[in-house]
Amino acid sequence: MENTSLDALRLDLAPRIAAAAAFDGWSEAAVRAAAGEAGTDPDAATYAFSGGAMAMISAYIGWVDQQMIAALPKDKLAAMKIRERIRAQVQARLDVMTPHKEALRRAQSIMAMPQNVGRTLKLGWHSADVMWRQAGDTATDYNHYTKRMTLGSIYAATLAVFVADSSEDGAETKAFLERRIDGIMQFEKAKARLLNRDVEQFSPARLLGRLRYPAR
Repeated sequence: MENTSLDALRLDLAPRIAAAAAFDGWSEAAVRAAAGEAGTDPDAATYAFSGGAMAMISAYIGWVDQQMIAALPKDKLAAMKIRERIRAQVQARLDVMTPHKEALRRAQSIMAMPQNVGRTLKLGWHSADVMWRQAGDTATDYNHYTKRMTLGSIYAATLAVFVADSSEDGAETKAFLERRIDGIMQFEKAKARLLNRDVEQFSPARLLGRLRYPAR
């Protein structure tokens, strides 16, 4: 029960902490500022984020996941083509994070620290997994892993462009994202052609025939 309450508190405070982190960094000061704004006991808030900056950033990413799902439920995504499902989800995430660009820039520096790389990779994997599942992906073979690795790397690269983008309406980020999604689609098509060709080249009937009537 305590963990559930703490998780709810973290998600509730996450966007407020991100707003404060633009000035105070991902710090206890940001947590206390967020708690004051939310009318929450600052000591309870500090306890909830006793894991430090990465705990705050993890909660923020979880909040972004939730906001994306709320904006694009599965039934809404189902009416779109697969590339549009992915593009729309990434764009929804960027829209949510637009007010927090400075905080995100600071978060990226923290996440890139050697001691945080493992956790950063897990967070990126989780976000990619959420997007693919929302998009209707049910793959359980190695495609499950390659899709998430590919999308995770593209999303990370897009975020790097996003925090530095000063173009009108984020035009540079949108163009970058479109190019990268084109890359995903081309890769998936090429992979499908390769796998189908391998299947076509293997004929169980021909193999059985050769076993029964070996070539002389």
